[in-house]
Amino acid sequence: MAQSGKHFNHKPESSTAGHPSARMHDQQQLDFELDFFEGVLNRCPDYVDVLRIMGNLLTLKGRFADGLQIDKRLVQLRPNDALAHYNLACSFALLKRPEQSLKTLRRAIELGYRDFRYMKEDRDLDSIRHDPRFRQLIREFENR
Repeated sequence: MAQSGKHFNHKPESSTAGHPSARMHDQQQLDFELDFFEGVLNRCPDYVDVLRIMGNLLTLKGRFADGLQIDKRLVQLRPNDALAHYNLACSFALLKRPEQSLKTLRRAIELGYRDFRYMKEDRDLDSIRHDPRFRQLIREFENR
């Protein structure tokens, strides 16, 4: 999987990313980081920065339902955080839940998320990108 658009780019893509041993190393690194940050969250469950990292790692690992739970928690903790809402919209899109994704994406934009160029390319939003409501939402806010 290419770098996830959700959250932030956790680490740069390697020039050896296609090599089997590089992929194995990347997966081992992901597993290590997931274990590490899970330990941090066991001690500090509301640590927002670590929750963001966990959401990204879970998405990179393909554990979209787990990432959704993290993103829901972030929105609870930071209800006016545009990025938290954007990431939640990405999780809904990855789980093929377009209604919730579009509604949450609208809220992210209303809260100030404005990287429309990135939204149009974010692979996490692939499942809603061709939905006319997605294009309408972008048009509605892009020229403001």
